[in-house]
Amino acid sequence: MCLDLLKELIDIKMAQCERVVNDVLDTVDFIAPDERVMFRTCSKEKDRVVFQMGTADPDRALAVAQLVENDVAAIDVNMGCPKEYSTKGGMGSALLSDPEKIETILTTLVRGVSKPVTCKIRILPTLEETVSLVKRIEKTGVAAIAVHGRMKDERQRHPVHCDYIQAVAENVSIPVIANGGSQDHVKTYQDIEKFREASGASSVMLARAAMWNPSIFRSQGALPVDEAIEEYIKYAVRYDNNTFNTKYCVCQMLKDRVESPMGKQLHAAQTNAEICEVFGMTDFYKKAQADLESRKKDLQQSSSSDLFDQPVLDGDVITMAVKFERREYPPQITPKMYLLEWSRKEKMEQPVYETEQRVQDRAFQSTVLVANKKYRSTLWEKSKKFAEQAAAIVCLRTLGLPEGRIGEENSGLVNKRKREQRSRDVSQDSGITDSTNRKRRSTEPSQKEEQESNDKITVVNGSCGQTVP
Repeated sequence: MCLDLLKELIDIKMAQCERVVNDVLDTVDFIAPDERVMFRTCSKEKDRVVFQMGTADPDRALAVAQLVENDVAAIDVNMGCPKEYSTKGGMGSALLSDPEKIETILTTLVRGVSKPVTCKIRILPTLEETVSLVKRIEKTGVAAIAVHGRMKDERQRHPVHCDYIQAVAENVSIPVIANGGSQDHVKTYQDIEKFREASGASSVMLARAAMWNPSIFRSQGALPVDEAIEEYIKYAVRYDNNTFNTKYCVCQMLKDRVESPMGKQLHAAQTNAEICEVFGMTDFYKKAQADLESRKKDLQQSSSSDLFDQPVLDGDVITMAVKFERREYPPQITPKMYLLEWSRKEKMEQPVYETEQRVQDRAFQSTVLVANKKYRSTLWEKSKKFAEQAAAIVCLRTLGLPEGRIGEENSGLVNKRKREQRSRDVSQDSGITDSTNRKRRSTEPSQKEEQESNDKITVVNGSCGQTVP
């Protein structure tokens, strides 16, 4: 399930994502730094879903493929998308004019991942050029190739060139997947086989026909569109789909009815709850949300007795598998601030952080030195700041110290911050500057001090490291 408004998943976005197991939804989520879910999948589709990405860089493509390969059935590179958001970055159909880059990207992927690698292209201006490119692609070791039977400047109103797809299939030994038949060829399940035969392909890929009615793949025949919409919305709600993605997909199924009163209501909807209201599914939505909340509580109760992992000594470093979740801490409070305050009270040197950056996915891992002992989380973070916070958490938990999480409101630093905020509010209301408070605050760790750490990051790739300023 792509949650970014149905645009293809672009490698540069996915490379920044973190893989998160979502126990509530029973899914695996790939989450961007801004907390958006870019890709969500589940064990039921692990052996079926093919992860398609837009890319123009072999190394970045490999990093993304390695990030998702254990959760998908295959990796596909989209070399046929003619949309500007894809081509302006050298991706999609822009790659068709650079066969060498195509070869490099696919060869890198085939050698670097354990799952089958495929690609999708559009046909070139001549049959000879098309066959030549496909033969070159075949030599990279891809498992199959999808051919959209239109040139990159052609659109749905232009007829699909089945003869080009057939010629490709006759000239290569790998499976050829026919694409582009939704507009003219595929209206029913039986039409899928007719399109396959007309193009001489081994199988068929559908996009628009599947968006118009996802049940077109039912051998018994497609469901009525309204029934398909209802079934789709149920999946969207159960798996907490992005509202705008849900709305887009339903609009595709409504087609000409998108300007009807129902369609206008759908356009105005801003949440999945409001979408359910449009289609008379409010009761279903409430029950689905109640089920999710119940599952959350069950998971919290089952994990409450084993909230934190136990520290493990790895060489001279004490490690734990923890991550920093900003939402679990009050505003203006972080584990680093707690650790800094504790160090000062104990009259010890300020904690020292060293951070490594992993090349393949740009993730970070920090080690903090406190009282001549090193602490580190075994989990990599999406930013240097988060990695340092995770290291501080390991230290605090190992020492049995509070870290400022919500629920630890009785801890000293939280109470100080609350008193400071109340004092600032009073001062602002009265127009008086409280110099006493300002003096007292100067002896406590500020956000700026808390953020200060070593000005070096070690960039790592495998076992090698290079220190850069």
